[in-house]
Amino acid sequence: MSFGETIFLFLLALVVFGPKKLPEIGRQIGKLMAEFKRASNEFRSQVETEIAQLDVKENRATKPDWSKTLQDRLMAPTKPPEGVVAIGSAEPPETSKAHDV
Repeated sequence: MSFGETIFLFLLALVVFGPKKLPEIGRQIGKLMAEFKRASNEFRSQVETEIAQLDVKENRATKPDWSKTLQDRLMAPTKPPEGVVAIGSAEPPETSKAHDV
């Protein structure tokens, strides 16, 4: 709305409602606009809260379950195949002093 249109509407309202009613109508319009703004902000806040809650639920579904203990989450150690000597489990060979002579 341009400035000229605003002035025209003000003059039209002044003629239709009179100078005594115009301030009262202005206050009522102001209160209605404030109420509308409050309601729209409340609605926007509720929508944002719902979206945040959905994001939290989605993140919980994709993250690992930390309620399990570390040992439950790790793979159990496996035994080496039979016939294979595991590193560190064999006795070091004994050296014979007979060959050193």
